[in-house]
Amino acid sequence: MVKYAAQVSEIINAFSMSALKTDEMDKFYCDDTMEYRTSDKYNSPIEDIFDGCINPGECTAFLLLGHRGCGKSTELNKMSLKLIDKGYHVKTINCSLDLDLLNIVHSDLFILMGEALLQIAEETGCNIGKNILEDIRDFWHEGTETITAQETEAASLETGISFETKGIFANILNIFSGIKTDLKLNEEVRKEYHKKISIRFSEWIKILGNVSAEIARHENGRRPVIIFEDLDKLNPEDAWRVFYNYAAVLSGMDFPVIYTFPISLSYDTKFSAMESYFITKTLPMIKIEKTDGTSFDEGINIIYKIVEKRAAPGLFEEGVLEKLVKYTGGSLRDLFHVINASAKRTVRRESSIVTMEDAEHALEELKTSLTRRIEESDYNFLLDICNGNKERIKDKEMLLKMLQASVVLEYNGKRWHNVHPLVVKFFKEQGLISNGGE
Repeated sequence: MVKYAAQVSEIINAFSMSALKTDEMDKFYCDDTMEYRTSDKYNSPIEDIFDGCINPGECTAFLLLGHRGCGKSTELNKMSLKLIDKGYHVKTINCSLDLDLLNIVHSDLFILMGEALLQIAEETGCNIGKNILEDIRDFWHEGTETITAQETEAASLETGISFETKGIFANILNIFSGIKTDLKLNEEVRKEYHKKISIRFSEWIKILGNVSAEIARHENGRRPVIIFEDLDKLNPEDAWRVFYNYAAVLSGMDFPVIYTFPISLSYDTKFSAMESYFITKTLPMIKIEKTDGTSFDEGINIIYKIVEKRAAPGLFEEGVLEKLVKYTGGSLRDLFHVINASAKRTVRRESSIVTMEDAEHALEELKTSLTRRIEESDYNFLLDICNGNKERIKDKEMLLKMLQASVVLEYNGKRWHNVHPLVVKFFKEQGLISNGGE
């Protein structure tokens, strides 16, 4: 649980790298960032997704793109809260917790969809037909373990669901609990699950459709919504194997599904084919600089506002926040990282204020991490961007590589790019570009 930092030792909790949860939004969520992301206060990719989720005439599948750490998870959680307020039921699947992201296949997503739909049905008290539940149980060929008769009978009295049906339902949820463990930890069993799905794929898709239809009927037409988090962390090969080869089925659910997706792959020629299946939306970084290199004060101020929602400004020596914001380029993930690293050093010094020296050590650590990701052969490409070529970049393969490494950042309004400020600082220290008065 995030808590406001009134002293330095509390900063690490306040600037947790985890997304804000729904019950933390009132205290810590900062409204009005979208205008400084898209350059238009009325343009919001998140609102576009929300509108698609509540439109009963659309079967919608979304790809949400954005740099790691730009705030996608928090914005999706905020959208989930808005959907819940409208009477919709949302289930977010944290793929980095539930799956092995280095060995992911498309079958994994469809298995987790099944569990998510059943969890929504349980939460809403939706009476899934006995025949559908038996189809699910038989599909996985599991045993007949059930919860105790006393627990089942009590639950059936509360929900109006029959004793027998409730027992089957509980058995199936237990099955999925075991499957999830195996998907992440047991390679041999995982292969068997994948084989089962691949052989009887159309049967499983039909089952998912039947469950979602039951939920929608129970909820007066409001369809369940499923969000897949952390898929933007997939490496390119795995992302294409999952999404490109199975775009038709991943986008063919009769309920809204939102998948996060690596922003760097939007520059691959394959991506245009994806847009035929998915509604693609990008959550931009908060812009702190204009294309001509001058400061964008409105964006900087909104980032200050985000920080002040979480910590007392007096915990930072004058000029420290300004420097940390300047050198993290609008990346909230990088900003939170250097704030935490600065605070840890402050605590170890047994001081009550984060000083410029603390900040400089934290920035140096992040700069080292970023510059390890590039080679000297990459310098000319990056220097070309530094010298003003921020929009018309011809080498898309190199751009994809640099975006994936978070060495190049992308901003909207007009789609343009900038080299991470700490990499620019490195180039200045190497004498590769003018020091610019610093």
